[in-house]
Amino acid sequence: MKKERVLMKGNEAVAYGALDAGCLCYFGYPITPQNEIPEMLSALLPDAGGHFVQAESEVGAINMLIGAGACGVAAMVSSSSCGISLMQEGLSFMAGSHIPGVVVNMTRGGPGLGDISPSQGDYFQAVKGGGHGDHRNLVLAPSTVQECYDFMFRAFALAFTYANPVMILGDAVVGQIKEPARRIPPKGALSPGKLRLLSRGWRIEGFGARGKNGQPRLLKSVYLAEGALAERNRILIQKYADMRKEARCEIEDTDDAELVVVAFGSIGRIARSVIRELRAGGRRIGLFRPLTLYPFPDAALRELAPGRRFLVLEQNAGQMVEDVRLALEGRARVFWHGVMPGLFIGANELEAPILAAFGEN
Repeated sequence: MKKERVLMKGNEAVAYGALDAGCLCYFGYPITPQNEIPEMLSALLPDAGGHFVQAESEVGAINMLIGAGACGVAAMVSSSSCGISLMQEGLSFMAGSHIPGVVVNMTRGGPGLGDISPSQGDYFQAVKGGGHGDHRNLVLAPSTVQECYDFMFRAFALAFTYANPVMILGDAVVGQIKEPARRIPPKGALSPGKLRLLSRGWRIEGFGARGKNGQPRLLKSVYLAEGALAERNRILIQKYADMRKEARCEIEDTDDAELVVVAFGSIGRIARSVIRELRAGGRRIGLFRPLTLYPFPDAALRELAPGRRFLVLEQNAGQMVEDVRLALEGRARVFWHGVMPGLFIGANELEAPILAAFGEN
């Protein structure tokens, strides 16, 4: 690991972050705009004693992740949008079976095959579950190359703490942008050895291994006995409730703000530059950037409600705005502006909707 800042892409930072966080297995299938992740890990992982497998499909990749996670191995997959859609059944199986794993989605335009340009159109898929059943994924949303690196440590730690899938939700801008970043584990990051210890009580260890009361360990998501599935879901719901303490956000310049802009990922970083310019001109505008999309930092947002208006900016047809309105519970007025998937925008293109919500036409 190098302590000096190195120019790299967001996708490259994901690969380095995964390696430094202790990832030992990668499974995936090529798709733009995330291809640098498997390309780099195909070289880095074997040299570090890990394993890289280009699966026959995204369905194969997610099922390989199930197997590795069940054995307590730190493992990951990555893909983009339509590729992630093919993994939804596997994600539901992982959540239902208490199996950890990290999934990186560098979102592309859609619906359907769309194109390879930026989009935040997978918010609902990531945050509301996507797969069948009442399952949840923990979802982290980086907006910088440094966060792409840092968030990999948190993703693996959360996956093993809760024995649950964790998704990194980026986009074409976050994955392809180049900027300086440091390969230094963030403060408090779990070592690879500690990750392994978190799985000690449940992981499958091969023939002859015995768990509690001498019984073979079994990780499953099928419960056919009367009342068994209901009880399993009660356990899962409690786990999802426990996850709420993991909510994180970045709050900037809200103490005197009349308008708070809510944005995540690449739109969040673009909004920040606009807000700083507008504040320099005397407009009292602040930024609220969710770092976790699930759990959504609703309590922190609600605290900002009195006397303020809110503007949600996102690159989709209106998705996170629903969670913002739910969080605020009617305590403040909420505006929305959507940048359509497939567009590359600059800071100047967000100035008009921000000023309109601020009250300037």
